[in-house]
Amino acid sequence: MKLLAAILGALIVLIQYPLWLGKGGWLRAWEMDRQLEAQRAGNRLLEARNAALGAEVRDLKQGIEAIEERARYELGMIREDEIFFQIVEQPQSVTSGSKNSH
Repeated sequence: MKLLAAILGALIVLIQYPLWLGKGGWLRAWEMDRQLEAQRAGNRLLEARNAALGAEVRDLKQGIEAIEERARYELGMIREDEIFFQIVEQPQSVTSGSKNSH
């Protein structure tokens, strides 16, 4: 009787092995679920970026203000009737102590 119980116990363990550790087991399903959630999070970030880029494309196609803003900031362009002033500050030089000595 003990031998039969041991054989049945061993069969149960052998049957459970693929369920927990096999190719389609619970551990593999859990890992796939974790990867799926990570991919979904990445997709949400990419969707937000795509929406922002789409809005920018629509704005560039329809609005002159966006084109003007890009031309000003990225290309340094100005209008014909504007005057551009560039103020360049002179770097302050460090004076040595020997110059002021007696």
